Amino acid sequence: MKQDVIEKINNLSDEYVIIGVSAGPDSMALLHLIMNTVNKKIVCAHINHNVRKQSNEEEKYLKKYCKDNNIIFKSMKITSYNKGNFENEARIKRYAFYESILKKYNSHTLLLAHHGDDLMETVLMKIIRGSNLEGYAGIKTYSKQKDYLIIRPLLNLTKEDIIKYNKDNKIKYFIDDTNTNDKYTRNRIRLNILPMLKKEKKDIHSQFLKYSNTLQEYYNYIEDITIDKLNTIYKDNIIEIDTFKKEHPFMQKNIIFYILSKIYNDEANIIKNKNIFDILKLINSNKPNLKINLPKNLIIKKEYNKILFEFKNEIIKNYSYIFNDTIKIDNIIIKKVDKIDTD
Repeated sequence: MKQDVIEKINNLSDEYVIIGVSAGPDSMALLHLIMNTVNKKIVCAHINHNVRKQSNEEEKYLKKYCKDNNIIFKSMKITSYNKGNFENEARIKRYAFYESILKKYNSHTLLLAHHGDDLMETVLMKIIRGSNLEGYAGIKTYSKQKDYLIIRPLLNLTKEDIIKYNKDNKIKYFIDDTNTNDKYTRNRIRLNILPMLKKEKKDIHSQFLKYSNTLQEYYNYIEDITIDKLNTIYKDNIIEIDTFKKEHPFMQKNIIFYILSKIYNDEANIIKNKNIFDILKLINSNKPNLKINLPKNLIIKKEYNKILFEFKNEIIKNYSYIFNDTIKIDNIIIKKVDKIDTD
């Protein structure tokens, strides 16, 4: 762990720091590192995702570990999940829990155990799926949220570094066997692509970190310009089309992405490249009145020289129809297709 990161944590005004700990090798190493290098009171925040038989054992062990080391232990057990994107729902619940603990202890500092391999996986996933400049940068050492700062002290280390640290310090940890399930994109990258990259260059993670930091610098500069331009282009959830069209196409895409990221409360994984291009197509259409639907009931409307962003609040109707290829319901055309674009 970099000395400057330790010094930054020690120089924070917060009395408490919150550490997200799963009981896996990464977070157990982070917990051990922080309790031996940082002069703050530590709160261990653990989420029992309740999807593996081992989950209860991990929670029980971590609770005892914290008691033995004079660390405050707080946990939450997720009892049910909705059908859909499990990873996204788990992430939302996890951060809601972290934020409740931060508030309880009047802390503005959350420490997470992401490391160099995580950074490489994230960058490669973003390249595969498509993103914006900030997304392509992957994970940041410091991530400023609305009311707190996320610090990732292990980002300059590899998984191998962490495993060695745990072995040298006799730190017990648990392995999540779902990390070897190759139905997940991240796992396939971890198991198949990262070993090849490390074979080409042993410290490849340091190159990814430089790449990430460079992109982040560019993004921060562009974001400042974007925010400044928004003052004349976007107000009260409305884009003035004539003013918007004067901007360079690159800046147009950044303005739309920035607006959507704030509407979706920084859940950038919701926003796809297709959403950006659909809105641009709407703006450049010769038709004066159009609308498109985006995830979570967001509607983008074109009304002559204005683009409106608003959420649908009408009552959802239920339909039951049988059709072969095409059907029209309330001026909405539904067509049967062989495949869809998932980007």
